[in-house]
Amino acid sequence: MQAPLPPSDIDPELDEGPGACVLSFNANDPSAAAGLAADVSSIASVGVHALPVVTGAYVRDTAEVIDHVTFDDEVVTAQARTILEDVPVQAIKVGFVGSPENLAAVSALASDYADVALVTYMPDLSWWDDSLAETYLEACTELLLPQTTVLVASHTTLTRWLLPEWSDAKPPSAKDLAKAAGEFGVAYTLVTGIALPDQYIDNILAAPHAALCSHKYERFDAHFTGAGETLSAALTALIASGTELTEAVAEALGYLDQCLGNGFRPGMGHVLPDRMFWAQPEAEDDSETSEQLSIELPPNATRH
Repeated sequence: MQAPLPPSDIDPELDEGPGACVLSFNANDPSAAAGLAADVSSIASVGVHALPVVTGAYVRDTAEVIDHVTFDDEVVTAQARTILEDVPVQAIKVGFVGSPENLAAVSALASDYADVALVTYMPDLSWWDDSLAETYLEACTELLLPQTTVLVASHTTLTRWLLPEWSDAKPPSAKDLAKAAGEFGVAYTLVTGIALPDQYIDNILAAPHAALCSHKYERFDAHFTGAGETLSAALTALIASGTELTEAVAEALGYLDQCLGNGFRPGMGHVLPDRMFWAQPEAEDDSETSEQLSIELPPNATRH
């Protein structure tokens, strides 16, 4: 076997590849519905290189989370610092990291790279023990939100987390939630899954004092797992590539919509987004299947 070339002798043409890198902190998900599998495939689909840091592992299938095993914070820190000393990153994405200790580790790392945009995604934690979830959310509020550039979560999750004592008969607006997040230092909040009449949902990017953009989509008649991870990972990758924020939100939501439109059920549980839909061959004879898999843009155009 030929010995590998030393770095100075590598052909410069081999250096060509994705122009941006995203450091992703998340748990491994064996179903690939969420976690690092969702991050890596979503980030790659928009033409950015993912640097995955494993913070733990879910014990789950496509229907539900059974348990979660959390890695030690020293292991998380060692993974991240080792790759950061080698590869420059343009954005950081934080998913579920399992413990307040890991949140503290991520916060410390983020503070050392304060000029790098950080996107925090908060999934639904209803599967977890209530006391553990509450402690985790408190730690995230105190440690990670002050470092966060964009916070991404559903309207329901954000309301329960940031405005638990909301008493108005009318649900809080995206601006209300962004204002609550802004009190902890968050510059922008992307509120997803806002229920609208006629089976539509709205997704609004807001700053503490204004709603910046809104994108409405028709609700799919299916129970998906992994939509939030897909959206937040794609958004982080687009930000890393230099896309302006409101445009990045529009592109990420459009990408998610196509992932959901091409969703599939690999097991007996929920439907998963097809994050690599653009790589699937188009059906030739079955008109119904062709319509489902049709892509308006050629595959290369789905890469940012």
